[in-house]
Amino acid sequence: MSMAGVRPRPLRPTGKLAAEDTRRYHRSLILQHLFAAGPASRADLARATGLTRVTVSDLVGGLISDGLLGELGSPTENKVGKPPTFVGMLGDAAHILALDLSPNDRMTAAVVNLFGQVKARAELPLEGARGEEAVRLAAHLAEQMRASVDRRVLGVGVGTPGVVDGRGVVLDAHNLHWAGVDLTGILRSRLGLPVYVANDAKTAVLAEYTFGGTTTDDLMLLRIGTGVGAGLVVGGALVQGHAWAAGEIGHVITDPAGVRCACGKTGCLETVAAVPHLRQNDRTLESAGTVLGEVLAPVVAALNLHEVVLAGPHELLDGALREALDATIRERVMAASAADLVVRMSSLGDDVVLVGAAVLVLSGELGVS
Repeated sequence: MSMAGVRPRPLRPTGKLAAEDTRRYHRSLILQHLFAAGPASRADLARATGLTRVTVSDLVGGLISDGLLGELGSPTENKVGKPPTFVGMLGDAAHILALDLSPNDRMTAAVVNLFGQVKARAELPLEGARGEEAVRLAAHLAEQMRASVDRRVLGVGVGTPGVVDGRGVVLDAHNLHWAGVDLTGILRSRLGLPVYVANDAKTAVLAEYTFGGTTTDDLMLLRIGTGVGAGLVVGGALVQGHAWAAGEIGHVITDPAGVRCACGKTGCLETVAAVPHLRQNDRTLESAGTVLGEVLAPVVAALNLHEVVLAGPHELLDGALREALDATIRERVMAASAADLVVRMSSLGDDVVLVGAAVLVLSGELGVS
């Protein structure tokens, strides 16, 4: 993973910092550089972060004591004088519990290391669970996964359908019949761990931005599953929206005479492009891609996005639908907006929400993404 500079940390508090917060911030600068650029010497870290060598040595010593960093030896090339010792993050120094609550028939969980690698998986069938029963199922799955971890757990990350506010409260998730559910507080109480909860499409775009190999700071991830939602990273920062509903394009009406949606409206984009409707073959995949392109073109133009990434079943999305989406956007925006546009599938497959949930914890606990 390459890095031109330290990317912004939208989930980190801003403003005047107390001494302990300043130390935490400086630690995150070091971790972010090592996370993005790989092992480095203490002198390299001082140059990259702008911190003094004394401060860097102190912070690195603390991070080694905490087990997050390790000394990795010296570079192989021969130079005059004593070679520097490189330090680097240890991917399995701690693990993260990640939950994906977005499938319509099950809840999935994984143990993920600090480099976004899935180490173990589990799932529980939803079997129609809704409301409080679905909350209990999610908590049980998290507890089950925690029992399987044999090392320090950094925290719990959750990607859930619906609108989620900055405190991790699920304000509205139609499919799970949740409204005002403090999922963060419930899981924190049950597990005694830091917990971070966000909308599944937002977690997915964080995964793509951090571990998906993208080279841009301006992208949209379109997640197509039980519903249709989008996550946006613009200028290297996750877009939340003033009411935490950025990316909720699934309930934009595309056909006022169409099918009734779970949200209560008629003809929402979800009734055209969500996976259950795509599998019904009421319309061709090409026509669904065209409708998606009509909805997304103004967003691409307004934000001058570089990438539109699709996440969902490859057999449905990676073909006629993606090609029609790509063509429709290009037809509807000015040449400058479409010049370098890339419309592609996510490289993370079915793990995109799980890995993104881990990124929530990495950002919140270590200040890296």
